[in-house]
Amino acid sequence: MELPFAESFKIKMVEPIRRSSRQEREQWIKEAKYNLFNLRSDQVFIDLLTDSGTGAMSDRQWSAIMLGDESYAGASSYYNLKNAIKNILGFDYIMPTHQGRAAENVLFSVLVKEGDFVPGNSHFDTTKGHIEFRKAHAVDCTIDEAVDTELIHPFKGNVDPKKLEDFLSKHSDKVPFVIVTITNNTAGGQPVSMQNLREVREICNKYGKILVFDSARFAENAYFIKTREEGYANKSIKEIVLEMFSYADAMTMSSKKDANVNIGGFIAMRDQNLWRECSKFNIMFEGYVTYGGMSGRDMNALAVGLDEGTEFDYLETRIKQVEYLGKRLDEFGIPYQKPAGGHAIFIDANKVLPNIPKEQFRAQTLAIELYIEAGVRGVEIGTLLADRDPETRENRYPKLELLRLAIPRRTYTNNHMDVVAVALKNVYDRRHEITKGLEIVWEAPIMRHFTVELKRCE
Repeated sequence: MELPFAESFKIKMVEPIRRSSRQEREQWIKEAKYNLFNLRSDQVFIDLLTDSGTGAMSDRQWSAIMLGDESYAGASSYYNLKNAIKNILGFDYIMPTHQGRAAENVLFSVLVKEGDFVPGNSHFDTTKGHIEFRKAHAVDCTIDEAVDTELIHPFKGNVDPKKLEDFLSKHSDKVPFVIVTITNNTAGGQPVSMQNLREVREICNKYGKILVFDSARFAENAYFIKTREEGYANKSIKEIVLEMFSYADAMTMSSKKDANVNIGGFIAMRDQNLWRECSKFNIMFEGYVTYGGMSGRDMNALAVGLDEGTEFDYLETRIKQVEYLGKRLDEFGIPYQKPAGGHAIFIDANKVLPNIPKEQFRAQTLAIELYIEAGVRGVEIGTLLADRDPETRENRYPKLELLRLAIPRRTYTNNHMDVVAVALKNVYDRRHEITKGLEIVWEAPIMRHFTVELKRCE
């Protein structure tokens, strides 16, 4: 008999979590103005709001923390990080930042100006926010297959080469760079193939454009290339990662995902002149170029996390837990973006709650119902996140209206995934009774989903 799959780690420390009553949760979410970000962590039983900074670090990472060098300039921890990035990702020039959106802020301060267009594959919220804050435009060139949640396609995160080339042929003079997000979070944690990265590189070469990778989940992307793309089955994750980044001129990184640390990010690039331009903004916004808003101990943990996070056994354990939740949802007939993503399951709220008008935020309504059902906190990836058009101020309605359930790394067991699956089944079973959604009481002018205040529609 074949042995069953088991996790590639054992547990050294636990943290208690509190169960609450349905009545308590109904009161808490009302007090939170129906915004799950406003809940206190002790009001949540299973927290799938994000996988960013919420994972369990390894014993090697905790050991590295104790060796952190807190020198303001030239700390040994900086050089540990610099060497790890060079060896694993292949970039000579790096700049730490306190997290991924800070990396975007620094890099885009150099590259993006008013009136520019930045094409890519489904820019995530902070990426789009930093572009639009500068009165530029994010252009989505993702393949059409990504919006069919039932379609099984190995690389739904891909850029459509024809869309990208058509856009560049008309607007090349207004495009400072092309960005590819690996994996593509907004499309459901879907990977980008190596072939697609090569194609995008060739198009960038043709039009003389910089290619930037948004790399928060690059290691998960490499896992999917190894397991799904012809010619990579016998290559190591580290070999695949080096090839992936060989096609990029620069990268931004939220290290709180695939490097599995609680805080941190960085920019890496090949061009020393770009590094020098970025250093001015990094010093203003983040800190000196050898710490950039990070402590030495956190840079040490990040260096170790980059090494551990690009090993197959670790990635297989992590991604199989996401697959496990997807298979449980398949048993109950609950629609989600298929195949299961690398870091999360994305429930198709348009199919679960079609009776709710799209103006009443279907995915957010579904997220509220799941929280009330079992204390499970997810996050809306839909109309709230899509924000308003910066010029017309009308709501933007994306083709995908998703509830993301992001699974922290090495944090929950499959028993917790069973609770999530059954809770979703209970909501799904009474979906026809859910006929009214939510309306906005107050919102910020940009990236509103973090702080929006809502109420039930009457």
